[in-house]
Amino acid sequence: MGFFNNLGKKTTEATTKIAREAKLKMKITENKQKIKDLYMEIGRKNYENHVREEDIDINEFIKDDFSKIDKFSKEIEDARKEILVLNNKKMCKKCFAEINNDDKFCPKCGEKQTEEKTVLEKAEEKLEQADISPKNEKEAKIIKEELEQKNNQD
Repeated sequence: MGFFNNLGKKTTEATTKIAREAKLKMKITENKQKIKDLYMEIGRKNYENHVREEDIDINEFIKDDFSKIDKFSKEIEDARKEILVLNNKKMCKKCFAEINNDDKFCPKCGEKQTEEKTVLEKAEEKLEQADISPKNEKEAKIIKEELEQKNNQD
């Protein structure tokens, strides 16, 4: 029975991963279309300003559209990063090719890949480098111990 339970668990995990990736790809497609629509709207507003020969600061007029494009672009980038994580991949820092997490060099451009520090490692490093006042040493020690425990759990 253990074999079938394990098989069922693996199948569920794979299905969940595939569904999550499909949802992220749909979100990327939707956001790309929203950005395209905003580009059209910006062009329309610019042309209308030109035709009317109004003395309007067009940058102020379309500032909100720029903010929306920034927001949708960030969502696209976040979704792409999440897809990479789901597939145990990363992006080459030089050519931005999709590569395996354990690749030491990019197969496309040959760039050496450096290890990224985890959030926990960065937090521990900052805590070690921090100038902690004597009255906060006890609290800093507790935080450090909690970070070490969390790091050991992962």
